[in-house]
Amino acid sequence: MDESYNNKTSLVKGAKDIAKEAKRHAAKKVSKVINRATDEYSSQRNYSQFQNEDEDDEDERYVYTQPEGNGQFPGGHNDEDGEDYASDATEGHDDEDEIYEGEYQGVPSHSDRKPRDGQVSLGQPVSDSLKDHKELEQERLADVEELAQQYELIMQECGHGRFQWQLFFVLGMALMSDGVEVFVVGFVLPSAETDMCVPNSGAGWLGSIVYLGMMVGAFFWGGLSDKVGRKQCLLIAMSVNGFFSFLSSFVQGYSMFLFCRMLSGFGIGSAVPIVFPYFAEFLSREKRGEHLSWLCMFWMIGGIYASAMAWLIIPHYGWSFSMGSAYQFHSWRVFVVVCALPCVCAVVALTFMPESPRFFLELGKHDEAWMVLKQVHDTNMRARGEPEKVFTVNRIKLPKHLDELVEMQSESANPVAKVLFRIRTELRGIWVTFMTCFQYPVKDNTIKLAVVWFTLSFGYYGLSVWFPDVIHHLQSDEYASRVKIHNNERLEDFTFNFTLENQIHTNGVFINDRFINMKLKSVTFIDSTFQNCYFDDVTTVGSLFKNCTFIEGFFYNTDIDESKLVGSSVINSSFHHNKTGCQMTFDDDYSAYWVYFVNFLGTLAVLPGNIVSALLMDKIGRLSMLGGSMVLSGISCFFLWFGTSESMMIFMLCLYNGLSISAWNSLDVVTTELYPTDRRCTGFGFCNAMCKLAAVLGNLIFGSLVGITKAIPILLASAVLVGGGLVGLRLPDTRGNVLM
Repeated sequence: MDESYNNKTSLVKGAKDIAKEAKRHAAKKVSKVINRATDEYSSQRNYSQFQNEDEDDEDERYVYTQPEGNGQFPGGHNDEDGEDYASDATEGHDDEDEIYEGEYQGVPSHSDRKPRDGQVSLGQPVSDSLKDHKELEQERLADVEELAQQYELIMQECGHGRFQWQLFFVLGMALMSDGVEVFVVGFVLPSAETDMCVPNSGAGWLGSIVYLGMMVGAFFWGGLSDKVGRKQCLLIAMSVNGFFSFLSSFVQGYSMFLFCRMLSGFGIGSAVPIVFPYFAEFLSREKRGEHLSWLCMFWMIGGIYASAMAWLIIPHYGWSFSMGSAYQFHSWRVFVVVCALPCVCAVVALTFMPESPRFFLELGKHDEAWMVLKQVHDTNMRARGEPEKVFTVNRIKLPKHLDELVEMQSESANPVAKVLFRIRTELRGIWVTFMTCFQYPVKDNTIKLAVVWFTLSFGYYGLSVWFPDVIHHLQSDEYASRVKIHNNERLEDFTFNFTLENQIHTNGVFINDRFINMKLKSVTFIDSTFQNCYFDDVTTVGSLFKNCTFIEGFFYNTDIDESKLVGSSVINSSFHHNKTGCQMTFDDDYSAYWVYFVNFLGTLAVLPGNIVSALLMDKIGRLSMLGGSMVLSGISCFFLWFGTSESMMIFMLCLYNGLSISAWNSLDVVTTELYPTDRRCTGFGFCNAMCKLAAVLGNLIFGSLVGITKAIPILLASAVLVGGGLVGLRLPDTRGNVLM
């Protein structure tokens, strides 16, 4: 009786288990039908090729097993054991606790991926230790290509909207700071060298030292951003730029000023190599060329901003204060402070932006990348008025990471040793990544890109720094043609209390004359004699006393010193309370206004070219625009040789700038798209470093030829631009590529 009762109870429990299992499978089949209908509806964004196509089969791995033979379960369990087994399997398990496909289960875990193909018969994957390095590289390359295709589909689902425009303006401010930094060099160069009494031997170092800092910064920050992240590197580098830009406006010594501007350039060198890859990794293929070109407009805006601020601030020399004669804060220093404001705005705004999800995926950080992509999707959907639209991506492909030997630092090391070890490790990592830019399949592209960047930069930056000097030289020639010459004059008991300008006095005799509260601007006294003359509050700019004789003279509160007395004799004369420093008094001098206004027009001429390049980037192709723009700009540069007037030179400069901007835009896009993610910023940084090296060489070569000849620099710039354009045409077309 007891045995019959036990068998009956076992059958009842088994029947209940079978009913529950059947109910669960029925619910799963309904869910499958719904999912298939959804997949058919969104077939344009189908991610099934990147996920496990047999998920449903894997979900059904638990199947209720019928008893074998006389009630024996697999493994030799008897009826009573089978009863306990079935009861344990269903005890405390409610249907409502089931988690079915499609329910939210938190951030998707990448550990749920299906096994790879190469598996042994027992279902275990082949160990990487049994594969050679070449095979692992091939697997990684396949993973990268698969990820690139899936990432493109994900960006299409996220859409292009509010998030991309927010990032557009934030990164635009950083790029604007780079444009400002370039123009600041040319604008403050004459004023800074005059204010700090820089001799001719030290002139020109300011422009070169800033570009050297930008060259090193581009290489360093570009390589580092491939290791620690785009946002973090850009944030630190822009902070360095802002801090030293502000500091440079207050220092008084020329050497300290050079040091601050060099470190400022080192920081801003990060802008171009990081901004374009950073923004490109949030764009789909169909939007990338156009919107990267629109982003280039901020560099132009930076140039316009710098030109306008220089025009408004620098010539107003009354915007200054001094603390005695040792500390002078002139208007050009105010200009330097104002030009640091875009950098400060970029740093503040950048703190609210996320890291690139493509960079996260490259490091294997699946969850962090998924969260950023969901943020992009949700931000754009809310802006479209579709907040209920769900981000459908569950899992994202991660590329295989090859094992590397990593040197470990002892935990007991002191903090200084740890910091030095970290710096050495990062530098070694940057160098290793840089060397991969010269390996197949990107080696040829790196060399060609370096040539194009160098040639385009040599022509553009060289002319940009050189052109203000040419304008100034033309004005100086015109100014010198209006000089007034006085020979063999003799003045006694005369009071000079007005400004003398653009004059030459030869063999003059001045007896008992008084020079009081006056200014000497571009005045030269040659072989003249001053006897019993009184000099009080006299300021000289570009004025000299050559081979003159001073007899019983009295100098009070003047800036006349040994540097102004060239080959002159001073007999029984005294100097009291001499002014120190170099005096900047250019009242009624409109040449500064003219130079800044010319640069303003030249920068504004870039606007039409920027708009055209953005609209046509994806229509006529990157390479056609790059090569054609460089060749045409080289031809227009050649015609500068025939400019004999300021108006002709200005017109040709505007034409040259308008034509060359298309080459810059297309080159930025091509460089971003040619490199894979793991070395994108490194390769871009190297190319941009070549750009700044060309700027240094162009600055030195072109600057040394100002006033000697204009044929050589113009012909040289024209030749390298045409040659670089021909090399650019041999680059691979990236218009239809996804970001690898």
